[in-house]
Amino acid sequence: MLGSTYGTLTTDSRRARVIACGEQPGPAVHGRAGTEELDVSGRPLHSDVPDLDRFFRPESVAVVGASDAEGRPNTGITRQLMGWAERVGARLYPVHPTRETVFGLPCSPSIAELPEQVDLAVLLVADPLPVIEQLADTKVKFAVAFASGFAETGDEGAAAQARLSAAVERSGLRLLGPNTNLNAFERFREDLEGPAIALITQSGHQGRPVFSLQELGIRLSHWAPTGNEADLETADFISYFAQRPEVGAIACYVEGLKDGRSFLLAADRAAREGVPVVAVKVGRTETGARTAASHTGKLTGADTVVDAAMRQFGVIRVDGLDELQDTSALLARAKPPQADGVVVYSISGGTGAHFSDLATEAGLQLPTLPQEKQEELHQWIPDYLSVANPVDNGGHPVGDWRGRKIIDAILADPSVGVLICPITGPFPPMSDKLAQDLVDAAEQTDKLVCVVWGSPVGTEDAYRTTLLGSSRVATFRTFANCITAVRAYLDHHRFTASYVSPFDEAPRTPSPSFRKAQALMRPGHQLSEHAAKQLLRAYGIRVPREQLVTSAAAAVRAASLVGYPVVMKASAPQLAHKSEFGLVKVGLTSASQVRDAYRELTDIARYEGIELDGVLVCQMVERGVEMVVGVTHDDLFGPTVTVGLGGVLVEVLRDTAVAVPPFGESQARAVLDQLRGRALLDGVRGAPPVDIDALVEVILRVQRMALELGDDLAELDINPLMVLPRGQGAVALDALAVCH
Repeated sequence: MLGSTYGTLTTDSRRARVIACGEQPGPAVHGRAGTEELDVSGRPLHSDVPDLDRFFRPESVAVVGASDAEGRPNTGITRQLMGWAERVGARLYPVHPTRETVFGLPCSPSIAELPEQVDLAVLLVADPLPVIEQLADTKVKFAVAFASGFAETGDEGAAAQARLSAAVERSGLRLLGPNTNLNAFERFREDLEGPAIALITQSGHQGRPVFSLQELGIRLSHWAPTGNEADLETADFISYFAQRPEVGAIACYVEGLKDGRSFLLAADRAAREGVPVVAVKVGRTETGARTAASHTGKLTGADTVVDAAMRQFGVIRVDGLDELQDTSALLARAKPPQADGVVVYSISGGTGAHFSDLATEAGLQLPTLPQEKQEELHQWIPDYLSVANPVDNGGHPVGDWRGRKIIDAILADPSVGVLICPITGPFPPMSDKLAQDLVDAAEQTDKLVCVVWGSPVGTEDAYRTTLLGSSRVATFRTFANCITAVRAYLDHHRFTASYVSPFDEAPRTPSPSFRKAQALMRPGHQLSEHAAKQLLRAYGIRVPREQLVTSAAAAVRAASLVGYPVVMKASAPQLAHKSEFGLVKVGLTSASQVRDAYRELTDIARYEGIELDGVLVCQMVERGVEMVVGVTHDDLFGPTVTVGLGGVLVEVLRDTAVAVPPFGESQARAVLDQLRGRALLDGVRGAPPVDIDALVEVILRVQRMALELGDDLAELDINPLMVLPRGQGAVALDALAVCH
């Protein structure tokens, strides 16, 4: 095996080639990290975590463009910043060229004339570029630019943002924005305890539902409104928050990613730390992607690729802001699960059945409780009610201790990790007693107790006081959000328990295959099938026995060497879909058939104006499952590996999944599990199971090829890859390769 994990491709193909050949390309710069350890593609394997302590908790702040004039927008902002500075214990210095004081504070005419070097400069100016250049001389650590009119407005704005980014890079400071807002300087409640949510948003308004969780007693520690991300980006804040001891979960609203590798490294850091990252990512549809680009000026990335990248690195992707709110809150506060089993406990058989259907469909495990446990529950629940799971109590006991006994007995079962009680509407005093018993039981267990309070009113004491007053019960308002959050909770802990960073094993040096492959590349051309198979062979991917011939007599000799039956195919550099022209002949069993096939193939090619480099006489391989494995390039993440059911129906079935390098063997197997036709690999209708190990090996070798050849390999398509019965390997029957 070439290795279990491979890095990703740099967009600088020259750097990839230089590194692969063993030369020294000079220090690579990624963000502010300086010289870094690189993978074989020339991309960094580590990223610095920015020290943002002095951004969120500065000792001194300068407000450039401060104002106290009535009716001026800057006046309200200045007033808010003064309140924030007082709360965090920072000294605030107004800066304005024509004012002596602002709100009674002495005002400096310029940054250069401040009485001390400040940690943070807040720029209330329309053009931040000249100020950035001034800040460089005074060694300011951080700046915030609120101004809009940059990349979100089109090409001219993008050019202005590029100039701003370059100035920031030269200055040595770190910039938040432009096109950001005051969310970082909100008033956070300091009376709340427990693990907190750290919030990252590219659109400030989209973070409001999560910020409002404080009103329900859930702590928030930070809010980073990243805006256009000319410098500081979502990835920087994920990396920083993942290492903060008070942060229990990171909630993100992302319109576009600035850099794919930076995002992967940040998600990897969070996965190593076991900190869940929950994200709404805009761009699932063409309309959403177009709108996001106009808002923040970011590449949204092909959504299937973004989805795959998030899945591989444990980022929990949700669709709605309500899901972001509920899932983040649960993951921030819940202790790790003791078991994966979910029990549904309800006062209504219909409610229990409905919720159980939805939970099972979503992939939650609802184990049948053991017979002895059911007998125990029937001490307090009538025998005619089902307690197998869901548990139907027929009406929670109100007048005595039995209700608590039922809940405790369920939680005591070792297969149960989560108890969910859907309450579709208030029914005092029963619902009040039920809520209190659930809270009391939750205080005595490390297992997760969830309640769905379905009342549309939401003013009931059982909800507002009893349930929301408990930090141990996770309370939801809808079935769907509860199920989404619980599934994410179980998935996250399952993922982090076995997580091994693919960056640790990513190759730093090229394999011996690289030089062989380089010699086969033809810049700007599509390779013939024969040349593409030689490329595969260079990387140890098995191809059929075959010979390229230029005469009928040579075809007959080749067939005898290859062994009947044979397949014959026309071979030409620009020939992609041979079967559409009738340029493939299958199952030839005699010399006369081979001669006739050669003449027919060359006649068709001549008629179609196709200049052949010869005819391939190939071993015929049968008895397997046809798969497709390919490489394409994504603007954000570089090379991506696509795996799916192959053959002539690949474009009809579209049963494919994507893997984003770097990934190792376990991730390659997980990609196969995403296929709708996955069962075919295990054998159906009497067919034997196929050699999945060999298929995984091909996927990993294709990844390595993509990394080492870089942008020089624009596209690769192995279709079909015949995966043979277990122990017999996999054979690439056809291949297409396009050189950049």
